[in-house]
Formats: sequence, structure tokens, C-alpha cells
Amino acid sequence: MQGNHLYEYAIIRVVPRVEREEFINIGVILYCPSQGFLQTRYELNVPRISAFSPSLDLEDVTLYLDALERICKGRKEGGAIGSLPLSSRFRWLTATRSTVIQSSRVHSGFCKDPSETLMKLFDQQVR
Repeated sequence: MQGNHLYEYAIIRVVPRVEREEFINIGVILYCPSQGFLQTRYELNVPRISAFSPSLDLEDVTLYLDALERICKGRKEGGAIGSLPLSSRFRWLTATRSTVIQSSRVHSGFCKDPSETLMKLFDQQVR
């Protein structure tokens, strides 16, 4: 498997009513340690989410998703979590939580280009 890199990913979900365990996939987080890669891609389909949960505060959801992105980038803007090593940031982002924004279980695979794989997973799992 020369040229292939191990990666891990999780799907980002909106879970408006945690007690009902219903969700909509809105993004993907992908981590590829050998390439120093940690990125997220998300898209809020406002009509779909509003139909699913009319009372959900989309501004709060957007703020949370922006924070995920800042943590992935690992800069000062990512706060204390953003200063952790890549692997720790990925584990923190994908930890099990009972909030409106959650991630799926972590899955793994091999890829040649993590950016391309992130886009492919996003197209398959979100769109």
C-alpha cells in the first residue's frame, strides 16, 4: 500500500432533541497523522434543518461549527484545545457527548490525498 496513508474520520451531526436520538449529517472531520492533516467540512442545509427542527437556533449551531474549524486549524483562535497536538484535538472533537452537535463513531481507511478523501466522504455522507 505504498503511497497510501491511514486516516480516521467521523461524521458531524445535528441532533436537535438529544433524547430522541434523531439527527442530520452536516459534515465530516478527517484526521491523517502521517500528513499532519486535520480538517472539517460542513454545510448547513437551512431548509432541511428547519423542516426537521423549526425551533433549533442555527446561529448557535454555526458558532459551534466555527469553533470546530478553529480547533482543527490549531491556532490561538482555537483556544486551549487548539493548542493540543493533532491527535489530541481529533480525539477531543470526536469524543462522545450529549449535545446538539455530535460526531459519529470514528472510522478509518487508507487514502492518497486526505483533502480529496474529505471531499469524497462529505459528498457521500452529507449531500
